[in-house]
Amino acid sequence: MTTGLSVEVDCGVAVITLNRPKQRNVFTRAMGQALGAAYRDLDNDDEVRAIVLTGAPPAFCAGADLGGGADTFDAPADTFTASPVNPPAFDLRKPVIAAVNGHAIGIGLTIAMQADIRIFADNAKYSIPQVRRGVLPDVMSHWTVPHIAGMAVAADILLTGRTFDGAEAVRLGLGSRCLPADEVLPAALDIARDIAVNVAPMSVALSKRLLWQTARRGFEPERVAELETELHLRVMGKPDAAEGVRAYLERRDPQWVSKLSEEWQEVAPE
Repeated sequence: MTTGLSVEVDCGVAVITLNRPKQRNVFTRAMGQALGAAYRDLDNDDEVRAIVLTGAPPAFCAGADLGGGADTFDAPADTFTASPVNPPAFDLRKPVIAAVNGHAIGIGLTIAMQADIRIFADNAKYSIPQVRRGVLPDVMSHWTVPHIAGMAVAADILLTGRTFDGAEAVRLGLGSRCLPADEVLPAALDIARDIAVNVAPMSVALSKRLLWQTARRGFEPERVAELETELHLRVMGKPDAAEGVRAYLERRDPQWVSKLSEEWQEVAPE
């Protein structure tokens, strides 16, 4: 809690909460380090099948901590990175769902853009306003936003720093769903619990890796076809491939046995 972050795990679902509610969860260096550490730990835990990132109400994350006033963005005296969360959510093997249940400003929104799935609150305010503060967007948003929503949307929101609501965020393609604020986290948990029960851990890890690597490396369709074939051959004939079909035919929940901690092989390594 001293880092402004809390983590709870239940029935295969980890919930990471940005937890400085009195400060509207404004982002600090310590919070970024703690979030990266939590991501690493949860990704290496075979009992965790999906991760939900949310904020303690009333906000998701109201941006960087501006407690330094006009000196907040002074030239740093020590090492600085514009991507303080390491690893980013898209580098995890577990699906990450951002339950953006309140205002998400600046880095609050750019860290959510690294998740796989985003659900927005309808009446909250969203923006990436760094150009209005004399700095510029961070956390790889010059890549995540155009990858997810397209170059036109990226130019619109990154170069103007304007504010929009949850409904517009979904219309722009930044998220998949817009709900009343108190329904955002329950909806994200429903998705995460469904993944935890019904989705084979190795299958979703390989699919997520291929999805994001295709975006990052710009694989041509022929290369994607090759990799899909290679990854099918990794899982075909394994216990989970039989269990998935058996559970479907028997109308019951599957009992997965694959373990990323023991069986993982990187997809298309450098």
